[in-house]
Amino acid sequence: MGRLIYASIVSLDGYVADAAGRFDWSEPDDEVHRFVNEIQRPIGTHLYGRRLYDVLVAWETWDVTREPEVIRDYAEIWRGADKVVYSRTLQEPKSARTRIVEEFDVTAVVELKATSATDILIGGPEIAALALAAGIVDEIHLLVSPVVVGAGNPAFPDDLALSLELTAEHRFGNGVVHLQYSVLESHDS
Repeated sequence: MGRLIYASIVSLDGYVADAAGRFDWSEPDDEVHRFVNEIQRPIGTHLYGRRLYDVLVAWETWDVTREPEVIRDYAEIWRGADKVVYSRTLQEPKSARTRIVEEFDVTAVVELKATSATDILIGGPEIAALALAAGIVDEIHLLVSPVVVGAGNPAFPDDLALSLELTAEHRFGNGVVHLQYSVLESHDS
């Protein structure tokens, strides 16, 4: 049985993108990127919302042959995983090993977890919020960037309440902190 993992790079005040939609402040250095690679290496399936997929699909065709090893490694990891994109507007996938699903279906994700030999990563705060509210997320990884952006796209919705247990933490040389939590339960806020 696979675990459902929500992972995100966030600002100290909890945003994945600022009010202008920018997230350049979250670009990982090589040390953080290697760490992200190790989090994602065992993932067999990625579940994405449309906006995050549109950002990440560049990994499909980006010629990384002249890039640092950490970038080449991530491209290989991303290309090797299955991807499910939740979108009502995207008609055809822009990457291999990708299928488009119109609506997020909790039952289908629970079935995927039950039949998966590998872990499943959910990315994008809107899709993750649905899974968190349904109580089907097992683990959360936050890479907290040392920046406050003031407003933007939050990593978690305002009306979500969770009980968590901190299971790991790691501090990087650039000030980023990784926090790993097990989700104990979701409850009404």
